[in-house]
Amino acid sequence: MAGGTQLVLKANDPEDDGGRDKALELAQENDHLLRLARAGAIDRAYRVDDGAWAGGRWLALRHIDGFSLWGACTPSREREGNTLPNRTLLLSIARSWATRLAGLHQAGWAHADVQPTNVLVTHSKTVEVIDYALCCGPDDDNRLPYRGALTHTTAPEIAALVLDTPDDVHVPAGPAADMWSLGASLFWCWTGHRPGVYAKTDERRKKLRALAARHLRDLASVRPWPFPDLEEMITACMAPDPEDRPTAEEMAAW
Repeated sequence: MAGGTQLVLKANDPEDDGGRDKALELAQENDHLLRLARAGAIDRAYRVDDGAWAGGRWLALRHIDGFSLWGACTPSREREGNTLPNRTLLLSIARSWATRLAGLHQAGWAHADVQPTNVLVTHSKTVEVIDYALCCGPDDDNRLPYRGALTHTTAPEIAALVLDTPDDVHVPAGPAADMWSLGASLFWCWTGHRPGVYAKTDERRKKLRALAARHLRDLASVRPWPFPDLEEMITACMAPDPEDRPTAEEMAAW
């Protein structure tokens, strides 16, 4: 607690083999948060403080009281989930998530890690975005190379670039990739199925190849019940051509 405010403390584990990389990632997230706040893309109060310690780095953030997206969508995945409260919640999640991303996109940034675990559903039934470590933005010369984020929500064009370039090459993500990932996240949490067609045990490169080739499940065949409004949103976000996807502003106003 700091002045009555609950905090989240992120720190690297020096005993972990990846502790050094995590420290660099925390430093990068802190840099992103400072720059995003200056650009007016996020709430300045979200980042509280950061610093170094004997084992690396720490980052303090304002605690956001909310639920996991997967948990919030659980009732909607049931066959009897076609209710007005569930439909309202799903559309509110989609629109408010797009609204949060719109602030980043207008400032020239992409979140680049849009996935179910990086949003929290608040008591007001809207979402708050978290985890800005992998963001891609202007003046990104001195950063850890971006090589995609969670495989299951990786946009096809990002998957293709990751496959076609060495591991140390930075692959910048843009707003259109965020929108594909948003559609994929909604697809996943509403249907209970990851969008890509591959086995859970497949290695990452095989999964990326499936996504790059757009080997995707048919939404209509895995949805728990018909919901044309949400299906239209998801399908538009996951359009094969990035230029055909709605902007975050357009989706927020859908």
